[in-house]
Amino acid sequence: MATADTIQTHNPLEILNRAFLLDFPKDAARRIETMSAAEAIESIGEQPVHILERLWSNLAPGVADALLKELPDKTAAELLMALDAGPAATLISRLDEQKQQLLFSLMEASVVWELKEMLSYPENAAGRLMDTHIIAFNENISVEDALNQLRNQQIEALHHLYLLDDDMHLHGQVDIQRLALASGRQKLASLSLPVLTFVQALDPKDEVVEKVKKFHLDTIPVIDANAHLLGIIHGSSLMDTLQEDIASDMQTMVGVSKDERALSSAWFAVKKRQPWLQINLLTAFMAAAVVGMFEDTIAKYTALAILLPIAAGQSGNTGAQALAVTMRGLTLREITIRHWLRVTMKEAGAAVINGIAIAITCGLGVLLWSHSYGLALIIALAMISSMTLAAIAGALVPIILKRMGQDPALSSSIILTTVTDIAGFMSFLGIAAALSWMLDAGM
Repeated sequence: MATADTIQTHNPLEILNRAFLLDFPKDAARRIETMSAAEAIESIGEQPVHILERLWSNLAPGVADALLKELPDKTAAELLMALDAGPAATLISRLDEQKQQLLFSLMEASVVWELKEMLSYPENAAGRLMDTHIIAFNENISVEDALNQLRNQQIEALHHLYLLDDDMHLHGQVDIQRLALASGRQKLASLSLPVLTFVQALDPKDEVVEKVKKFHLDTIPVIDANAHLLGIIHGSSLMDTLQEDIASDMQTMVGVSKDERALSSAWFAVKKRQPWLQINLLTAFMAAAVVGMFEDTIAKYTALAILLPIAAGQSGNTGAQALAVTMRGLTLREITIRHWLRVTMKEAGAAVINGIAIAITCGLGVLLWSHSYGLALIIALAMISSMTLAAIAGALVPIILKRMGQDPALSSSIILTTVTDIAGFMSFLGIAAALSWMLDAGM
């Protein structure tokens, strides 16, 4: 227990104030949280760093951030060095870039390195998506005090308030409308609702997407390994990130590097694209080899060469549609690899129905053009078979890549194009060879 003898001051009120802060930091933090920033700084601004460190360790997010900005820069830097690395990194992450650099310049190099390490998260981690500018309150303060703090900090667009227990662990949440209608003397704990879900800072982005979708959340809290609130992820920022990922996936699906930008140099683009163009050329030769197998048939019935692009084009479009839907399902965790049969059957069924509709339209068009029932039947049957095979391939390619531990977005389009070209050519020319007697008979 601190006593007046151990505190170097002669002012009785200052002695009591310092003793209270030193011996009862949690109670002091609750009292500070009810004050305006100016009042709080007046009470604690002259305290030594070792006392401020105990106080800041118990202040709720939002209050701690606001008061840190009011401290002299040298005192703030010393306080951050005195705090544990985790809480210190969380505090400094809520400051603007200019303020961060100023405080870093006042700290020891080893501490700066440690804090910067704590501030960095893996590329696809939840920590990369979170907003650290948050406000939370201890569950034992009153509604009136909470509303006063919200007014003092001028918080806008707030849907609910996160609550912490005395050990600073995330413990509940209060809907802002319920808070506004409650009696001023009520404790926040009496209004508390359980937090439906949360993520840790190092959880993968896919898990964040899955939880936001499952619980229909507009925000999701992010905690550290000790259940301390670090920040929140907004649904809007998550959607923006997903859109960027989809754009990036569109590039990788066709063999373009994620690093390439519209204004990248030509040489950079060549280095990134050339390997995949060579692979694409190899697959094109494979498709050409299929056509070569039916060289005699094409030479005998030249109309087949005219209709080849139709067969390949329709199968390619069908495969691309199935690929897009399956990729979206895998990305948003709507499906997993265990759903492969269900997804494949669904895409095959849709392709058969679409194939029949396209076969009727295409068959009638070819009949009017060629006056050949045999050629019309061949193209109609080819539409159904090639579109069905392409849809199955479009569903299976990303699932197989996922099962092999590969990124399903990585050049799926190139693989699928090869499959659909071969399926289209093989179906059309194979059926033509089998039904060549109809063409010979002039049917």
